[in-house]
Amino acid sequence: MTASGEHRLPLPAAEIRRLVEADRRHLWHPFTQTKEWAEQPMLIVAAGEGPYLIDVEGNRYLDGVSSLWVSLHGHRREEIDRAVRDQLDRVAHSTLLGLSHVPAIELAEKLAQLAPGGLTRVFYSDSGSTAVEAALKIAYQYWQQQPDRTKRYKRQIVSCHRAYHGDTLGAVSVGGIDLFHACYHPLLFPTLKVHYPCCYRCHLGLSQPRCGMACLEELESLLERQGHTIAALIIEPLVQAAAGMITAPRGYLQGVERLCRLHEVLLIADEVAVGCGRTGTLFAVEQESVCPDLLTLAKGVTGGYLPLAATLVREQIFEAFEGEYAEGRTFFHGHTYTGNPLAARAALASLEIFEQDKTLENLAPKIRHLTRRLEEFRTLDQVGDVRQCGFLAGIELVRDQAAKEPYPVGERRGMRVALEARRHGLLIRPLTDVIVIMPPLIISLPELDRMLDILHTCIRTVTES
Repeated sequence: MTASGEHRLPLPAAEIRRLVEADRRHLWHPFTQTKEWAEQPMLIVAAGEGPYLIDVEGNRYLDGVSSLWVSLHGHRREEIDRAVRDQLDRVAHSTLLGLSHVPAIELAEKLAQLAPGGLTRVFYSDSGSTAVEAALKIAYQYWQQQPDRTKRYKRQIVSCHRAYHGDTLGAVSVGGIDLFHACYHPLLFPTLKVHYPCCYRCHLGLSQPRCGMACLEELESLLERQGHTIAALIIEPLVQAAAGMITAPRGYLQGVERLCRLHEVLLIADEVAVGCGRTGTLFAVEQESVCPDLLTLAKGVTGGYLPLAATLVREQIFEAFEGEYAEGRTFFHGHTYTGNPLAARAALASLEIFEQDKTLENLAPKIRHLTRRLEEFRTLDQVGDVRQCGFLAGIELVRDQAAKEPYPVGERRGMRVALEARRHGLLIRPLTDVIVIMPPLIISLPELDRMLDILHTCIRTVTES
């Protein structure tokens, strides 16, 4: 904390009470049962520093989920602070409709240089959901503008059961988590669904490695039957994050790419959750040398500072949108704050930190350390599975380990672990009864150990009670 920050905290008790009351009266929190929120103790964040968040009472907490998977380099990172302030001295916002501006150009150039081969075009938006919306519309329109009229029958989208691609209606249409999405089914467009591999609870009743990746056969059969009608397949590479950190077996993503190429289906890689270094490489698809046709980024792209998303597109796809205005090939899609200069400048500063600090190189030993420490959780009686991909992990709590029987939903074991962890100075956000581990990439080994020690203790406390 700076001296001024130390002077401001803690806030006076009367001011804290006022904030709590105002929150209860006016604020509607996302993904939150309002009755449950009213009954829980409220933690109000006032400041941040490195891998820590600080509440209005001056208490410090390790940010165990990177403020919902976005804070890569920690809070109040000097280089990003300075980049945003410098941009404020120039211009805070300027539209990309009919104009351009320096940060948007420079960031697009940088992303094209860093992305897997062929992804040369960048379409900006505001969030993961909007990046996915853009990708779906681009993929659909691409086929409608093909000179070969038979290709214009390619209108369907393949997505995965348990997928999460965002909360706007197009993104929900390709989602598959009934808890989030079932209510809205009448509003959605139909999609073709395949199973994403979940080795812990295999829908085929098989086990690795003897299964021989049988889960790919479902997709292969679908594409053989209907590939001529399918425009694109959208997938979360390596990990279905919101589904409970479901990790795909190595080689699955590569198999998906092979089948898409064989049947002329565009491959959309949704890297909103797994991109920006989370898996140990800047892009998750690099882990299996996959080059998708479209790739979405958001969350950590600005280092957790400002909303920004990008849909990266192959040059061949971009070219299908070129023509005379009267031909109607324009992509009529965009947002008021598309490519906002402040956000673009923050993203550029974040990418510079990756290079300057050798972030990915320094992350490798932390990933190995996390792998070793996670083995300790497998010995706990109420831990059914531990899943890890790079620097993200999920610990699944179960009522019966042998039967893989989940706890009753009403027991809220995952949330009880989170509330217990808060008492020990750690902030986490579970996915039902899956404890999520996704700290800032800059967390030190001692801080990582402290985080894991707290989790181990809290899981035992909650599951043994």
